[in-house]
Amino acid sequence: MTKKDVLPDPVRRSMFAIGCIAVGAATAGFLAATFRFLVPNVLYEPSRRFDIGPPSDFPPGAVTFLPDRRLYVFNGPDGFYAISSICTHLGCNVKRGGPGFECPCHGSRFDENGQVAQGPAPKALAWYALSLSPHAQLVVDLDQQVSPEFRLRA
Repeated sequence: MTKKDVLPDPVRRSMFAIGCIAVGAATAGFLAATFRFLVPNVLYEPSRRFDIGPPSDFPPGAVTFLPDRRLYVFNGPDGFYAISSICTHLGCNVKRGGPGFECPCHGSRFDENGQVAQGPAPKALAWYALSLSPHAQLVVDLDQQVSPEFRLRA
């Protein structure tokens, strides 16, 4: 090997530094991936079963809209019931209009029981189970759909 074949000393040092940086970056990436693997993938969502307040918060004959839960709560002569405000067409919030509900986005109409009166919605609005907690609070369970005949007498 001649002196011409050997790289100059500063170039050799810079290549060594670049190699060290690359190995360090690869090691850091490996360690980060390892520690990320140790953290569980948990989706923290709000509970689908929740209190909405005491029955006295819902006057007789009233319809109360809970915007944060996208839910209508009725206190009718037959008892309490809850209907989703999520249109079954594309998920818009339906509004109370006349005797039923209207979707402002695409024109679907639902009767007072949430049944489709005019499309394009493919199915009725969901009815959710209501119960009374031991602390005298109305509890909605979004995981339990019920038929439109369901009423909670509180």
